[in-house]
Amino acid sequence: MINLPDNVRKELIELGEKKGILLEGNIAKLFESTGDDTFKQYLDDCINKDREHRKKRLEITKQIQIQNKELTDLNSENEKMVQEVQETLKSVEESKQQIELQNRELISWKEDNQRISLELQEEMRKSETARIEAENAKRNAENDLDVLQKKTQYELINTIVKSSLGVIISIGVLTTLMYLIALFNNKDTQIISTTWSNMFGILLTNSFSIVGTIMGVKYASQGDGKN
Repeated sequence: MINLPDNVRKELIELGEKKGILLEGNIAKLFESTGDDTFKQYLDDCINKDREHRKKRLEITKQIQIQNKELTDLNSENEKMVQEVQETLKSVEESKQQIELQNRELISWKEDNQRISLELQEEMRKSETARIEAENAKRNAENDLDVLQKKTQYELINTIVKSSLGVIISIGVLTTLMYLIALFNNKDTQIISTTWSNMFGILLTNSFSIVGTIMGVKYASQGDGKN
């Protein structure tokens, strides 16, 4: 133990009272008071203050350690959150790229559909034009065929009429010649005149009947064509 002089003790006590500077506990334990109650109280105060300071420092150290642990955990959580945010951003970027790709594909598909639609409309227009042309051609062909049929019928009727009239005239002329020959040769003309008269009546009746029938068929055919 160390025994300090009185003046040193007094200075240490004044230093502690005025400026609050005390000896540390371990150093204060090296000195003895030797019956000086004031210095003893000073040493006790130094030891108690040092104990309190150590206790406070320990508490502060524990608190700092706790805070450091909390900071470390918080830092870990922050790093985890940052990683998650980065992964989320990466996923969002990938999703954005995928959406952009889908949008481009959608735009391309839309353009293809528009092009196909235009092509279909053009083909439909061409098909409609071809249909109209085909109908016009059919109508023209039917008109031409009808005209040809009418022309053929007309020519056939003319031929039949001419032939019938020719046959009638020929028979009439032949019968007349036979009648004249019989007259000039002083032959009995009673039978031949009756035959000639009947023949002319039959020929005229048949000629008018043929002509009427032919004309009726002609007008009936024209009426059917108009309907």
